[in-house]
Amino acid sequence: MVSTKNNKNKHMKTIQFREAICEAMSEEMRRDESIYLMGEEVAEYNGAYKASKGMLDEFGPDRVLDTPISELGFAGIGVGSAMNGNRPIIEFMTFNFSLVGIDQIINNAAKMRQMSGGQFNIPIVFRGPTASAGQLGATHSQAFENWFANTPGLKVVVPSNPKDAKGLLKSAIRDNDPVIFMESEQMYGDKGEVPEGEFTIPLGVAETKREGNDVTIVSFGKIIKEAYKAADELAKENISCEIIDLRTVRPLDLDAIFTSVKKTNRLIILEEAWPLANIASEITYQVQSNIFDYLDAPILKINTADTPTPYSPQLLEEWLPNSKDVVKAVKKVMYK
Repeated sequence: MVSTKNNKNKHMKTIQFREAICEAMSEEMRRDESIYLMGEEVAEYNGAYKASKGMLDEFGPDRVLDTPISELGFAGIGVGSAMNGNRPIIEFMTFNFSLVGIDQIINNAAKMRQMSGGQFNIPIVFRGPTASAGQLGATHSQAFENWFANTPGLKVVVPSNPKDAKGLLKSAIRDNDPVIFMESEQMYGDKGEVPEGEFTIPLGVAETKREGNDVTIVSFGKIIKEAYKAADELAKENISCEIIDLRTVRPLDLDAIFTSVKKTNRLIILEEAWPLANIASEITYQVQSNIFDYLDAPILKINTADTPTPYSPQLLEEWLPNSKDVVKAVKKVMYK
C-alpha cells in the first residue's frame, strides 16, 4: 500500500518488518555481487521468519545458502569469506544460538582488523532475532545486545520499526567492519511506512521519536513500544515525555541523549535486559559524568527481573518491563 505522505521528498509504502529486512538484503545483493546470505533455512524455507522470502528464486543457491545446524561452522566460514573479499550476511535463527559460534564473532570477526595490522577488513553482518518472544523458555529468550556491544571492533544495531530496519540494514551491509544486527521475532509482522526507492540510515545516530519537555525516555528495539504507551497515558496528565530511539547501541549517540536531558532535566532508560552491566548502565554513567548539573532527579533504569526468563505467562508478564513501570518511573522522577 502506497501512501501520499512524504518523507524527505520520498513516497512511502506500508510493509512488514520482515519485508523491510528482505528488501534491504535483496537491494544490496543486486548492487554488489560479493554479498550473499547464509544460515539455517534461509533458502528453501524462505527463512525461519520469512525474512528471505523469494531470495533463493532471484539469486540462486550460490548466493542464498542453507546451512547445517552448526553456528560455529557457518559463522567461521563467513569470517574467512569476508577476509577473502566477500560481504556475507550470516543469519542466526535466534541470537541465543549465536553463543555456539560466539568465538568466531568475538575472537575473529571483531579482532582481525587490529590483529592483522589493518590488512584484513571484515565486512560481515550477523543478523537475527534477540530477546524474548513469548513462551520460548529461558534459553531462547535472552537479550545479548550489551554482550556484543562490550566488544571493541563490533557495531551493534537494534531497530524498532520497518523503516529503521531497512535503512540501517543497508548501511550495515555496506559497512567495512562487522555489524551485529538484532531484530525481534515479535516484530517481524509489524507494519510501518518505509520510503520507496534508495535510502539508508547512518549507523550510530539516534532519533527523537517523540518531542517532549518534562522527561527523557531512552530505549531501543521492541520494548520501546512500552515507552510510547506510557507517554500516551502520561500526556493525559499533562506530563510531556521525549522518547529517543537509540537504534544503534554501539556506537552510542551520546550527543542526542545529552541534548535531550539538558532540555528535560530528567532521564529514564528502558531496556529489555538483565539489570547488571547493561546499555542503560553505561548511559547512566555517561550522563552523570558529563552533564550531572543538568539533572533535577536521579536517573532511573527499567530492566527485566534478574532471573532467567520464566516460561509461565503470568511470571513472564511480571518479568518483562511494561508501560506501567514506565509511568511509575516518570512520576517518581517528576516527584508526583
